[in-house]
Amino acid sequence: MGETLGRGASGNGNHQTDPLNAGINIASACNQALREAGLSVHDITHAFFGLAGADREADYRILRPMIAELNFPNYSIACDTMIAMRAGSEHPYGAVIISGTGFNAAARNRTGEELQYGGFGFLYGDGQGSGRDLANFAFRSAVRAWDRRGKRTLLTDLILQASGYANVPQMLDAVLDGEYSPPLELAKLIFEAAEQGDEVATSILVEQGMELGNAAAALIDRLGMEQEEFNVVLGGSILSKVRTDIMRDAIKQRINLTAPRATITRITMDPVAGAVLSAMDRDGQEISPQVKHNLSQVSFSDLKGVLQ
Repeated sequence: MGETLGRGASGNGNHQTDPLNAGINIASACNQALREAGLSVHDITHAFFGLAGADREADYRILRPMIAELNFPNYSIACDTMIAMRAGSEHPYGAVIISGTGFNAAARNRTGEELQYGGFGFLYGDGQGSGRDLANFAFRSAVRAWDRRGKRTLLTDLILQASGYANVPQMLDAVLDGEYSPPLELAKLIFEAAEQGDEVATSILVEQGMELGNAAAALIDRLGMEQEEFNVVLGGSILSKVRTDIMRDAIKQRINLTAPRATITRITMDPVAGAVLSAMDRDGQEISPQVKHNLSQVSFSDLKGVLQ
């Protein structure tokens, strides 16, 4: 078990950003996978859909009939953060923090109750630990170091090298005149500077790590998981690929104030495999080490989203 029999890929499946085609695209991906496996929907004992945009009850009122039209005998729908959690967790329950371009966090307790935060922006209570936020902090720190509102930082030279401008005033004018916009890639410069001992970069990573940990800790508290043993899974390009542990250590410190028995892990397999594990959980199937090993070898990155 745990071997891939069929795969499918299509276009955007987020009903929030592509309401006209989301259902069509999801159906196309499912049909491709079934066709490749030589199966029908009636051969599937449980289908698990981890969907982007499955954030609120208003979303589920749209998604339930959409997925029901696929005619799987048994199925579950959850936010895509939950399959990321399952892909890195030893248990069907736990917490997850995703920091890539954006941020969100989610948790599920032993009884299956789920809660999530994030994805809506600063105005709605989110912290500032996403890749976009870190890129802005990097640029902001260079400006503040130049005008002496902030401390000197290695970020100044790193950002000038990355942007191609000779000095901060030139770069700042380009932004104000609409000729340049700080790209997302500036986020990685904070980690680079922190690895070299830069005080400003280090303080940013600690502060934002504490805020990401705060989001997960609040979910853990609301779900009554404070005394449980479980994994808090870190995912997204910011948390799963960086080399320095400064941000990760800050997350761990904050979470363990609320849940001292929680352990921090990183996603160890493709998040899509988390949907497979979740389906097996819901179907009451035992998940052996061999199943996890097989799923850890699977990658879906080579698939192109073509409607079929």
